[in-house]
This record gives sequence, C-alpha cells and structure tokens, in this order.
Amino acid sequence: MNVRIDDAGAAMRSPGSSGEPDTQRRSTDLMPNVGRAKALFLLAAGLSFALSVSLFFTGNREQGIYVGLWVPSILSAGALLMGGNGNE
Repeated sequence: MNVRIDDAGAAMRSPGSSGEPDTQRRSTDLMPNVGRAKALFLLAAGLSFALSVSLFFTGNREQGIYVGLWVPSILSAGALLMGGNGNE
C-alpha cells in the first residue's frame, strides 16, 4: 500500500493503492470554486432584482420590468453551467 503525506501532515493512500479510484479527493478539490461560482450567480441575480425594484418604484416602470427579466435568466444560466453531466 502506497501512503503519502499531504501538506497538512495527514497520511493519505495513493489513488491506485487499493484498486479504487480516488473520486472523493478529486470532487472535494473543486468545491471551493463551485461555491464561489454559485455565490457569484446569486449575487448577480440579487443585484439585478434590487436594481429592478428601484427602477420600478422610481418611475421607470418599463426599465424596471426589463431588468427584472434578467433575474430568472441569470439563475437559469447558473443552473445550466453549474449542473453536472448527470454521471455523478
């Protein structure tokens, strides 16, 4: 069995040591970036919603409605881009 020490000092088995793929390690390596991307999409949708409401109630009703249409578009784009390929 091949054992290596990571940066934190914890012992880890090599991916091929037990015959099983090291999918747990690979999927957790991407998690910080996924969380940041989700937060970015939610922030964009929230800002769009806030801008839409402010435009709508300051007398620019049509512009507020137009900007309000961006919210579901941004959230749909986020769901499409952040969704897996279905093999997980």
